[in-house]
Amino acid sequence: MHILVTGAAGFLGSALANRLVDEGHSVRGLDDLSAGDPTRLSPQVLLTRGDVNDRPKLWSLLQGVSCVFHLAARVSVPESVLFPRDYNTVNVGGTVSLMEAVRDVGVQRVIFASSGAVYGEQGAQPLHEGLAPLPGSPYAVSKLAAEYYVRTIGQLVGVTTLSLRVFNAYGPGQPLPAVHAPVIPRFLQQALSGGSLVVSGDGRQTRDYVYVDDVVDGLMAAMMAEPSAGGVINIGSGQSTSVRQLAEAVGRATGRKIEPLYRNTETTGVSTMQADLGLAQQALRFAPRVSLDEGLALILAEDPRFRRD
Repeated sequence: MHILVTGAAGFLGSALANRLVDEGHSVRGLDDLSAGDPTRLSPQVLLTRGDVNDRPKLWSLLQGVSCVFHLAARVSVPESVLFPRDYNTVNVGGTVSLMEAVRDVGVQRVIFASSGAVYGEQGAQPLHEGLAPLPGSPYAVSKLAAEYYVRTIGQLVGVTTLSLRVFNAYGPGQPLPAVHAPVIPRFLQQALSGGSLVVSGDGRQTRDYVYVDDVVDGLMAAMMAEPSAGGVINIGSGQSTSVRQLAEAVGRATGRKIEPLYRNTETTGVSTMQADLGLAQQALRFAPRVSLDEGLALILAEDPRFRRD
C-alpha cells in the first residue's frame, strides 16, 4: 500500500513508519521537525518537511495514497495550558486541513492517533469507550475535537476513519526535553545519574503505560480493521501502575537504590487511568505483549542515552 504518516519523525510516527516499510509498504512522511528527528527514520521513508496545515503540500503528498496515519500533533499537557491557541491550531486545525485534503484527493482510510487523556477524571475504571469524555486540559480538548472532526468529515464524504485513544506510550528514543519530560525517560535518567526520582504529588496517581511496539501493533491492525469497527478504540497495556510502583520498577531495571523525592505542591492531573481493552481485542485482535519490566529493560538495552558502563 501507499501510505502517508503525518508526524513521521516523532516518537510514535517514526516507529510506525519504519514498521510499515519493513512490511513492504511505500511510505511518505510529513513532519515540520519542530520536535521530530529525521535520523530516526529508515532511508526508505520519503520524508517531506512541512506543516500539516499546508493544504497544497497535503494534496501533493496524498496522490495515490490508500491510507493516512495522522500522528502530527503537539503533545505536552502542561505546555497546552500555557499555549492553548497553538494546540488548537496544530491539533485541531491541522486535522481539519488534513481531512479536507483527504476529501479532495479521494483517500479511502484515515487512522487518527488520539489520546486516553480525553477521558479526564472518571469515577470508574478501567476506562471504556462508552464513557462520556471529560477532558481536563487544552491538549485533551484538542484531541477530542480532532476525533469529532475525523469521524464527522469521514462520514460526510465516505472515508473510513478510526481514532485510537493511545494511553501513556513509552520506549527507546522517547524525547527527553528539559521541561515537561515524560516520566519514564526522566526517571531512568535520574536513577542512572544517582539522583533522587522527583515525583509530583504523593505518587499514588496511576497511569496505563504501553510500550511503543504495542502501540504500533494497534495502529497496524487499525489499517486493516473492518469499517464497522468505527469510532474510537483504546490502545494501552490494560494495567494501572502508580508512580510509586513505576519508581520501584525503575529501581529493579537499573539496579539502583531509588529515593523518591515527593513534591506534593505540584499538580498531577487525573488520579487514575487504566484502559479497557475489550473493544481493541474484539475489533483489532489487539493484545499488548510487552510488560512494564520488559519495556524498561528494552529501553536500557536499545537507547544509547541510558547505556550503563
